[in-house]
Formats: sequence, C-alpha cells, structure tokens
Amino acid sequence: MNQAPTLPDLLKKFKEYSPKQDTALIEKAYNFAQNAHKDQKRESGEPYFTHCCHVANILMDFNLDADTICAGLLHDTVEDTGVTLDDLRREFNKEIAHMVQGVTKISDLKFSSTDEETVENWRKMLIAVAEDVRVILIKLADRTHNMRTLEYMPPEKQKFKAYETISLYAPLAQRLGMFTIKTDLEDLSFKYLHPELYQDIKSQVEARTADRQAALEQFKAALAPALAKENLDSRILARAKNYYSIYRKMQLHHCTFAEIQDSLGVRIITKTIPDCYRALGIVHSVFKPIAGTFTDYIATPKANMYQSIHTTVLSPTGDIIEIQIRTEEMHKTCEYGIAAHWRYKLGNVKQDKNFDEKISWIRRWIEWQQDLTAPREFLEGFKTDVNLQQIFVFTPRADVKSLPVGSTPIDFAYAIHTDIGDHYVGARVNNRMVRMDYNFKTGDVCEIITRKNGEPKRDWLEFAKTANARSHIKRFLRSKGMDL
Repeated sequence: MNQAPTLPDLLKKFKEYSPKQDTALIEKAYNFAQNAHKDQKRESGEPYFTHCCHVANILMDFNLDADTICAGLLHDTVEDTGVTLDDLRREFNKEIAHMVQGVTKISDLKFSSTDEETVENWRKMLIAVAEDVRVILIKLADRTHNMRTLEYMPPEKQKFKAYETISLYAPLAQRLGMFTIKTDLEDLSFKYLHPELYQDIKSQVEARTADRQAALEQFKAALAPALAKENLDSRILARAKNYYSIYRKMQLHHCTFAEIQDSLGVRIITKTIPDCYRALGIVHSVFKPIAGTFTDYIATPKANMYQSIHTTVLSPTGDIIEIQIRTEEMHKTCEYGIAAHWRYKLGNVKQDKNFDEKISWIRRWIEWQQDLTAPREFLEGFKTDVNLQQIFVFTPRADVKSLPVGSTPIDFAYAIHTDIGDHYVGARVNNRMVRMDYNFKTGDVCEIITRKNGEPKRDWLEFAKTANARSHIKRFLRSKGMDL
C-alpha cells in the first residue's frame, strides 16, 4: 500500500514545476476535501481522502495547473459527499466546479449495458473531452489510482473494472498521446483479466532483461563515445517493457514468449531536430541497420502528436536493438501527450498556439459520428479511428495523409477533400489501377480519379473504413432520400 502524499509533499512537488504560482488554493482544496471525506473509508480500510491525494499527485506528474490539481483533490466531493456544485463555485471558482462536474458525469456513465446506451455514453465522454481536456486527464488519473489499488475489490468487480479500463480508458489515453498512463492501465488491466498469463510474461521478461543487461551496457558503451566524438548533446535511456503489448504480439502471431524476436529498446534524447538526424547517421555508421525497420515519425507525426525516428540495428554481440530518436520536447509529448500541451496559465510556461488543432480530431469525430446511427457501426468506427497503427499514403504531389491500418482508396479520397470523395470513380496506386477494397501500405502513392457527374453509391459503405468517409457518404445518400 503506497503512502499517500501529504500536503507538504504536494506543495513541494507543485512548486518544483510552478515556482511562481500561488499555492493557497491547493491548500484550501486539500483541507476542504479532507473535511468532506472525513468519515469515509476505502475498501482497503484507508481513509477515502488518501485516494484524492494520489489523484492530485498523478496530475502533478503531468505538471498541470493549480485549478486542475484542486479539481483532482475535489473530484469525488459532489458524487460521494453532501457538497454541491454551488458550494464549489462559491468556495473556489467556476472553472474548478466545471471540471468536477465533468468528472462526475463521466463517473456516472455505464459501459456495460446495451449497445445503444454504450454508444450514447461514448458520445458524452467525447463531448466532455472536447469541452475541456483536463476533465479526462483527471478521470484518467482517478482510474489509474483505482486500478493500482484494485486488489481490495471483489474478484467480479476487478474483472469488470479491468475490462472497462482496457477497452475504454487505455485506448483514450493512447489517442491523447499519454503513453505512461496508457501502458500502466493496460498492464494493470491485463493483471486482473489474465492473472496467470500476466505473471508468466512478467517473470520471463524480468529474467530475459537481467540476462541481456550486459548486452545493453555494451551497446551503450559503443554508442556514447561515437555521439560524444561528434559533440552531440544527448542522453541514452533504456526502454521499459509493456507486458500487455507482448501478450498482444503473442496472440497476433500465435506464438509463445520464447518465439518472440524480442529486441532491446533504447531511446536517444537530443536537443534539436537536426541533432536527431545527426544521431541517426552516427548510429547507422557504428551499427548495421536492419532493412525495412526505419520509420520517420518526426517528418510525419502520428495523429496523437507522437514524434520519433525509429530504426533497428544489429549490435556487435548479435543482439537486435530497437532505437527511438527524439528531442527533449518530443520526449515530453511522448510521456505526457495532450497534457504537455495544455495552456497551463502559468507565467513561466509558453502557451501552445496549436493546442486547439491538437484536439481537433475529437471535435471532428463528434461531427462525424452524428451520421453513424447504428450502435455497432459507431463502436467499430471509433475503434478504427482510435487505432494508432497508421499508414502513410502519398498523393502524386507528395502530400502525405495518415490513415488507420486497413484504409481503402475511398478513405484516402475523403481524407484529401469531400469533393474528391464525392466524385470518386477510381484509384491508381503506384501507377496501377486498384479496386475499392485495396488496403494501403505505408509508402503507397495514390492518384484519385474523379468525374464531374460521379457521386457516392450505397455499396461504398462496404469499403469505407474511417468515420470521416462513412459520414460523408451517408450524408450524401440521405440528401437523395435513400434509406440507410
């Protein structure tokens, strides 16, 4: 059982990243929440308020502003005590009350009932995220601590919470680029959904990592001097294993743990983008690169803002080394995701002018999904669009579009422009005509052929995979009075 952080602990941590901001409001929220929950206990027997402190502590890991920390401390007061939203508005401010209200609404959503209710609750969740992304950051922190203390719950509740977490909260954390939370939630869910498999993989990973630590040290010993010789300011980190991703790989390839070509993971963190490419050149000059493993997510970032150069090399010891190269700023985004771009309202933090663009996918999705009327279609569409396994397809003019794996030419056409999609009559990929069910691969060059009198057909819905394409097709068909 982890010791809950005290008020001095929290204030010290907050001051480390926000030395100029007043902490009086955090102190007030701490004391207010402690009093509100004073007679409540958790399943573990601990005072309930310890949970609020842990949630605030997790939010501070993401360097969030004072209002968000206060809302984290107060997040359960309206749901679980006699405190009202009016009390919070009066004692604190409208913004804090609004965040607590958003978290309370999400907590009330049930994802285990009918498809129709599940879909409606997904919509409410997305709207809450679009209105103020900090609401979902608080909820993710809340869920993370609850999952870390799940052993005190009855077995049936453990499995339900774990399933809900791995199917809802972990994918959402991934889509927001919050990989530390995402991997934590996945592994914690895996632990309760498949306890024996989890323990088996965990012990095998630990044994293999111990065996290969020497190989990793040898690799770093060869790489560090090469980087230093070129005066490249950087640091080298070992990459942690994600047990659930190993399990997924075993399921996908129908193999045992021993059969997985498990490679060592290393990150090279640099100061600038040019340094990333310099580091790549140095790595490839020192170690033999493995063909077909290079991907540049700096030039073409993932939809959740992830940026890194990926390459895999063979070390002198014969070990396969997976390398990610990124700047400090990219590393921060990879760790914290959307939280790294929140406009903190802190005097010493530069505002991110592109913040709205970074969550625009949520707003676009809310628009698109209005046309996805069937519950199953909505859930499948969300699953496709949240999936971060992307491919990169080029137009003949070398413009690049990122699409989910499994996307087809009609998805690409609508990704370029609605008019291109609506007037689609065919597609030429790598100078060859392809059918509408063609599945793209990264690097494909696609030319969409249009005709002025071309228009969407009902059977296009069989081939369109993205919510964007399906939404536009359905909208057109309805405008012609067709039943769907």
